[in-house]
Amino acid sequence: MAHLTQRSFVSLNIAVLTISDTRTFDTDTSGQTLVERLEGAGHVLIDRGLVMDDIYQIRARVSQWIADPQVQVILMTGGTGFTARDNTPQAVLPLLDKQVDGFGELFRQVSLAEIGMSTLQSRALAGMSNGVLVCCMPGSPGACRTAWDQILLSQLDSRTGPCNFVAHLKPQFEQALSACEARS
Repeated sequence: MAHLTQRSFVSLNIAVLTISDTRTFDTDTSGQTLVERLEGAGHVLIDRGLVMDDIYQIRARVSQWIADPQVQVILMTGGTGFTARDNTPQAVLPLLDKQVDGFGELFRQVSLAEIGMSTLQSRALAGMSNGVLVCCMPGSPGACRTAWDQILLSQLDSRTGPCNFVAHLKPQFEQALSACEARS
């Protein structure tokens, strides 16, 4: 199995999307937390966005990135709670080919030690779509740190064994183009 044999680091192209009715890029501490962590781990921020907590704005941006041959991972922060304006799960679920059930379960488990039973109100989720891993996290810097440090850092590292998500992602655009040219 290829996902068991990859042991050199592979830098991934990651897009970050913040869902908020009130934040701007200047005040987006959650999105910035994800950017700092992914770049610190050696990955590439391929794009960054901020949209209102509106199902159709969220779907439009995520769909654009899912179709983009360069985007391999989408990290989303915000809109996963229970208020009337928390629409991220409803927006994202129809776009997923497969849901990664363990992501939300594990996120709630590891955040239990940090925030107690309030973790029950998190609707964190993840899934795969068109070879892109889409991860939806709560909209606080602490939640983003928890998700990155406890789950995503290792699962987006090709050296993590026995398996990680890297083998399931679409190849980077340049790699795919080279493979096509080699076959021609």
